[in-house]
Amino acid sequence: MPSVSPTAFKQLLALVLLLATPACRPARNPIAEWVPSSNFNVRRPQMVILHHTSEKSFETALEILQTRNAGGRVSSHYLIGKNGRLLQLVSEDHRAWHAGMGTWGSFRDLNSLSIGIELDNNGTEPFPQKQIEVLLNLLKDITQRHRIPRPLVLGHSDIDPGRKDDPNATFPWKLLAEHGFGLWPDPVLKEPPAGFEPWQAIRGLGYSTKDPEATLRAFHRHYRTSNEAGFDAEDCRILYNLQQKLLADSEEKSRASN
Repeated sequence: MPSVSPTAFKQLLALVLLLATPACRPARNPIAEWVPSSNFNVRRPQMVILHHTSEKSFETALEILQTRNAGGRVSSHYLIGKNGRLLQLVSEDHRAWHAGMGTWGSFRDLNSLSIGIELDNNGTEPFPQKQIEVLLNLLKDITQRHRIPRPLVLGHSDIDPGRKDDPNATFPWKLLAEHGFGLWPDPVLKEPPAGFEPWQAIRGLGYSTKDPEATLRAFHRHYRTSNEAGFDAEDCRILYNLQQKLLADSEEKSRASN
């Protein structure tokens, strides 16, 4: 084995360390003096957004998420197959391109604030039990590690009702809520009080109302397993119930912090 000079060895070692741990090294500007502060943190996801792939196969969806589709490059942090195969495509501390121009309440730039999970599904079919079991396990892991609040497990159509319809109306939101992810109304609903304003309540959940018809379709897709746009009395009962749940969650958090 040929000998290596101490200087060359040090240079080689420095190069290896640089290449091996790029994500762990702080970005240092060479024209400035490095005087580090401990007052910072890494990107912490604050919500999870669920999608269906709308493709004919797992392999096609994976290829698109690794390359591009007709509208440009797209990605998600995770992809779950019908058989439960779970792939991670993007590190959780990096932005994946899955949320587009969606908004939720005061949240903007949701790609920077969320973890995206794609479910292999052609857009109309039911979601297999194994796929949902893997999703539930993944959601438990993600929400516990990042302390993501229960109401902030959302669908793509929730955050972008004018453009997106995923996951489709067969998605089991009630089952997710039973495991602690997302919101779902109680089995027995009370009539809202006089003066109850449903549009204020739907905005209070987080929905944009720039396109009211699209917003109602998204709301029904999530909470009533339909794609209808009409407003009825059951919607008001559901909205009032969900509004009270959010209020109770807020009061509980306030008591816990005092």
